[in-house]
Amino acid sequence: MKIIDQEEKKIYIQSITADDVNDTYVEWLNDPQVNQYLETRLKPQNLVSITSFVKSSINNPKEYLFTINTSSDRHIGNIKVGAIDQYHGTGEVSLFIGDKNCWGKGYATLAITLISYFAFSILKLRKLSAGAYLSNKASTKAFIKTGYQIEGIKKAQFKFNNKFIDAIYVCLFSHQSQFPNSLKVEKLDLPDNK
Repeated sequence: MKIIDQEEKKIYIQSITADDVNDTYVEWLNDPQVNQYLETRLKPQNLVSITSFVKSSINNPKEYLFTINTSSDRHIGNIKVGAIDQYHGTGEVSLFIGDKNCWGKGYATLAITLISYFAFSILKLRKLSAGAYLSNKASTKAFIKTGYQIEGIKKAQFKFNNKFIDAIYVCLFSHQSQFPNSLKVEKLDLPDNK
């Protein structure tokens, strides 16, 4: 499945496959700058561990993992809507941009827009949430630019650089979201288990 903005063609997101796992992906998840706010930093990553994670995600009916790709089809990171609860209509968004040359270019904001559109229009969720280390200002800024609002702070939630720091949580409700008419889901192929 591929989700695009037909006017803003900088990036698109696409369902991940095991074929997307490669040495570059491994390098991202082992790079201290890239993984500083990711839980994957807690143990070294390799092709086997990442392939296992991707396959597990593909088979998990409560999550959708996508690659973030440039218009030239270069994989630059991932984004996921997970912890999906159809009864309550909720899900959680998480992402990373692994290619440091793509930091600060608005790609995270665009990817958040695309996955939020997917979650609200295709999955029919009513609320999306995301959390971040309070010091991860770039992530929070990307969500706020997309229309998410600060929901709250959890004190001393995460251990970071040998001290405990706060977590910030943001959310977006479907009735508050506005998406351009140029967004499109191509090749809608929801697996039977989802």
